[in-house]
Amino acid sequence: MQVIFLQDIPRVGKKYDIKKVSDGYAVNFLFPKKWAVKATAEATAEIERRKKEIVIEREVREDLLIKNLDEIKDKIITIKAKADEKGHLFSAIHEKMLAKAMEKEYHAQIDEKFIVLEKQIKEIGEFEIPIVIKTTADGGVSKKSSFKLIVERA
Repeated sequence: MQVIFLQDIPRVGKKYDIKKVSDGYAVNFLFPKKWAVKATAEATAEIERRKKEIVIEREVREDLLIKNLDEIKDKIITIKAKADEKGHLFSAIHEKMLAKAMEKEYHAQIDEKFIVLEKQIKEIGEFEIPIVIKTTADGGVSKKSSFKLIVERA
């Protein structure tokens, strides 16, 4: 039976893939959990339309991210965190915190997966934080920028 997967299923198929699976697997497992639907002509047309929408949304999002990259350059973000006398933080600063701080201070939405930290920040000081965005529109070209992070004792 041909089915269209509605979500990623490890070792079976990815979201919106059309694959042939056994009837029992589809009827007894995939359909009840709403992980797949039968691949009819209407469902296939709907999936193709949805895939096109996803590509357009991705391109718009990448254009916005590239515009944000130009605005982010030379920006300074200050984060206050609890630390001991030696300057070691009680909790590390990670990508998600940096993305939220960037959005709060500059209204620039940068996804945390584009912020590149070799390791989490665990001490007070100044850090240069790189941002790398791989675009699909330009053939997989990476766009790079960075901003300055200042971690102060709260």
